[in-house]
Amino acid sequence: MPGWIDTHTHLDAPEFEADRSAVRERARNAGVTHCVIPAVERANFDVVRELAAQTGDSYALGIHPMCTTKAPEEDLQHVDDALAAHQGDPRLVAVGEIGLDYFAPGIDPAKQELFYREQLRLARKHGLPAILHVRKSADELLRQLRRIDVRGGIAHAFNGSLQQAKAFVQLGFKLGFGGTVTFDRALQVRRLAVELPLEAIVLETDSPDIPPHWLYTTAEDRAAGKPQGRNEPGELPRIASILAQLRGITEDELAQAARRNAIQALPKLAALL
Repeated sequence: MPGWIDTHTHLDAPEFEADRSAVRERARNAGVTHCVIPAVERANFDVVRELAAQTGDSYALGIHPMCTTKAPEEDLQHVDDALAAHQGDPRLVAVGEIGLDYFAPGIDPAKQELFYREQLRLARKHGLPAILHVRKSADELLRQLRRIDVRGGIAHAFNGSLQQAKAFVQLGFKLGFGGTVTFDRALQVRRLAVELPLEAIVLETDSPDIPPHWLYTTAEDRAAGKPQGRNEPGELPRIASILAQLRGITEDELAQAARRNAIQALPKLAALL
């Protein structure tokens, strides 16, 4: 069976500070042969680049919508400069994580929309796909994508409608599925995971976030002092096993398809795998 690809993990996150190497080794032993590590702000551009080089993985550069609250507009020039400076790096596979978040409170919609539009333009300028953050924002993301043509990419942690999903696919995007599909009550995500063409799906963990059900801690338990379980790239095969069961296919079929899809979404992966 071909190795699994985690198309979205924040291995640089502080949650992994104490045991980052062990986390990556556990994932490798579990069959996760490659990880994509997206940046979220200017301050971690060099961190994700150096980490990907150390672990043999790949990275993306961009400013996350939730980080726009503290990002000056000059950071957009830094994104442009960084993409130009590292354009020859085979491990730089996308612009990301960029997008819109209309769920989290306290984020200026106009500012995050500005950062999203400008980073789409940078993706087009540098010939790279985009890794998109989609939370209560699919329609606006799509509207801008129809105006600013980019080389496809991944709509990460997708949780929109089937119609929205098909619109992203028509624009050249794959849809990222992870820990949410392991929850019985995640009816919409599970429905999408089954109804969408297999060619539309890539796999991800978004670790340390979006834990699968076996790591999830309820609000009541957290209030009682029990910490939230930390997600890791090594959880991907077990998550994928549930997705394969939902679709009625073998894990090998899913692994092969997800690998093909990841390469289609992020073409520079082909030379790294």
